[in-house]
Amino acid sequence: MSLSLNQSNAALVRRSLESVWHPCTQMKRHETLPLVPIAKAEGVWLYDFEGRRYLDGVSSWWVNLFGHGHPHIKTALVAQLDQLDHIMLAGFTHEPVVELSEKLGQLTGLGHAFYASDGASATEIALKMSAHYWRNTGRPEKCRFVGLAGGYHGETVGALAVTDIALFREAYAPLVRLAATVPSPDARTAEPGESAVDVARRAAGALETWLQQHHAGTAALIVEPLVQCAAGMAMHDASYLKWVRALCDRYEVHLVVDEIATGFGRTGTMFAHQQAGILPDFICLSKGLTGGTLPLSAVLTTDTVYQAFYDDDVARGFLHSHSYTGNPLACRAALATLELFEHNDVLARNITLAQSISQAFAPLTAHARIQNARQLGMIWAWDVDTASPSFSRRYQQHAMAHGVLLRPIGNTIYAMPPYVMDDDKAAHLAQGALAALETTLAEENTNG
Repeated sequence: MSLSLNQSNAALVRRSLESVWHPCTQMKRHETLPLVPIAKAEGVWLYDFEGRRYLDGVSSWWVNLFGHGHPHIKTALVAQLDQLDHIMLAGFTHEPVVELSEKLGQLTGLGHAFYASDGASATEIALKMSAHYWRNTGRPEKCRFVGLAGGYHGETVGALAVTDIALFREAYAPLVRLAATVPSPDARTAEPGESAVDVARRAAGALETWLQQHHAGTAALIVEPLVQCAAGMAMHDASYLKWVRALCDRYEVHLVVDEIATGFGRTGTMFAHQQAGILPDFICLSKGLTGGTLPLSAVLTTDTVYQAFYDDDVARGFLHSHSYTGNPLACRAALATLELFEHNDVLARNITLAQSISQAFAPLTAHARIQNARQLGMIWAWDVDTASPSFSRRYQQHAMAHGVLLRPIGNTIYAMPPYVMDDDKAAHLAQGALAALETTLAEENTNG
């Protein structure tokens, strides 16, 4: 049953708590942390059923690039719905999936796109492809993986193997075949006198030491290029990726770049790894791929990998599928999103936009309790000097009260807004972020 805009938030909250199991959530917390029912969204704004609005400062979990309900994407979806809503991709093909695959190949330098619905599935596909490639080429012993400390690549069982976030992984440890972990190039770990490049060099050295001992059984290294988002927006120098590419070549290990969160302009270039001038063996894409409208993910790889599966023997093919693989509606939304990049010179415009937003955030950056303020492209992050285990939850509540959606990761406040901000919206976001910090810290002081 549809809800009219004058129905109360409380009614929808009650129904949701009775029927919906919400993601990445301890549901008991909603006894004191109310759900926020959203009635509609337009541009950067989310509206509840009582007419209050909130600026979407995290792009609805980093997916929304050009604002909610963008007319160009909506028009493309309606036209596609009138023509073809879905057809299985096994034994069939259609125009949107072919066009999207060609476009992604042009943008990345890799081809043979394989589609799924979400980022974790993309991770699983890339890992399975890598291990199966080595099996098909007569080296089945190369079936293990290595990732970075603090890395996050999804929460399905295979993706958890290369995710180094204890909160997500420990409960499911008996189900997971854990990958190895090497030090992160996180620039915040710099020793006195070290630069971000020095940290990157040190981390690359640790990877080299590990590969010297374990490369014979290692299929792939998986990396979030430039920003490890779930680790608190941990940023590293692009030189790390250059060293990693060289090491993977030397020790015959695939390089998988997880661009699920960093892709499509978030770091200032279309894809983060391009700032290092490298070509990976696999690229995982999702989140912004459809501009935040429909679930879709993709894995692109090299001709060399593709050819290793091309055979008369079915068992040598890539044995993976999803019912909605390459869904025409999702592919058309992705094409419309890429058209916006092409027609509006988005990457160049974002340089100016990011400068404006950084200026608006200057008072927050200068706050006495802020450490390690950092920005890359359209990502901002600030570590807060607090030991409160409830900081993130309380900060989010206060931010919402000030009309902004911001969800800290631990004690790290971050902003990843859509690319359609202007000066007034930037001021609203920055003022709300600062006011929420001051309120949260004052609350800590009051409560001891």
